[in-house]
Amino acid sequence: MKIVHTPVLLNECLEYLSPVGEKFEKNAFMIDSTLGEGGHSNAFLSKYPTLRILGLDRDSGIQAKARERLACFGERMDFFNGWFNDFYKNYPEGKERPNLILFDLGISVYHYEESGRGFSFRYDEPLDMRLDFERGESAADIVNTMREEELANLIYLYSDEKMSRRITRSIVEARKGGKIESSKQLAQIIYDAVPSAYRHGQIHPATRTFQALRIAVNSELRRLPESLHAAFNVLEAGGKMGVITFHSLEDRIVKNYFRNLGKKCICPPEQPKCSCGGTPCAELLTRRPVDPTPEEIKQNSPSRSAKLRVVRKLRDATEMHLLQIEQEAL
Repeated sequence: MKIVHTPVLLNECLEYLSPVGEKFEKNAFMIDSTLGEGGHSNAFLSKYPTLRILGLDRDSGIQAKARERLACFGERMDFFNGWFNDFYKNYPEGKERPNLILFDLGISVYHYEESGRGFSFRYDEPLDMRLDFERGESAADIVNTMREEELANLIYLYSDEKMSRRITRSIVEARKGGKIESSKQLAQIIYDAVPSAYRHGQIHPATRTFQALRIAVNSELRRLPESLHAAFNVLEAGGKMGVITFHSLEDRIVKNYFRNLGKKCICPPEQPKCSCGGTPCAELLTRRPVDPTPEEIKQNSPSRSAKLRVVRKLRDATEMHLLQIEQEAL
């Protein structure tokens, strides 16, 4: 079996999310919310011999690889195929609560190299980009049907692409001559749309547009606030939750939510008397995000934008925390 993805911030995850305390060390239960090829889970199971893990992934193709890779751990490893927001929102009452939860919000190298769904413009593949490839709107659906202004706003909002309007005009003009159906076709349209100097920057001129389409297709930012909130409330008191992000929009959502969890009072400023209990819901274990070391960036370039944030749960969170983070994400 060929493994193509290198898990980021692996040593830092093993340290910050270590099972601590006699109770956790003897019978720790972890949920890997974004299993991928199983890199993080493999390392945790290898280092902590009594740890059990449930791995979630919406993509059945990549989960099949993880099942094969992690089969050697037997009953210590279990699997769930589905979106993490649905899983945590519908977590059965009375079911064992995890002591550890990890989210790695990055897209796996598997999707660029092996999925055949147009995540990368290096290959000529159908322009799909769905993690759940059996349902939902594809990237081709978006670029071929979305109104010009809406598409330009989407590309700018989800990638900070300064050429978004120029790129979108070229996409709209190109689709008049027929559907845009492949990743190579879209990448060439974008390449031809931008100024010559922009074509030879540090990254390919199509990189940000492809990122924006992937985020939109899989509703990545829409799922995140409710997933963090539901997962935190599923977590056992005293347990730890870590989140790895890869771009500023994700990190802002995580940072704000964790910051709100750590506040002693979350009542509105205009409220004269505290009614929330006046105690924090979590302890911030990372006051600042943990970044990859220069050595890791050198060995694994996709890690360069990764950031890890970790909290320890003190008590369940109220709906006010979710409301605050949704408002601040707008």
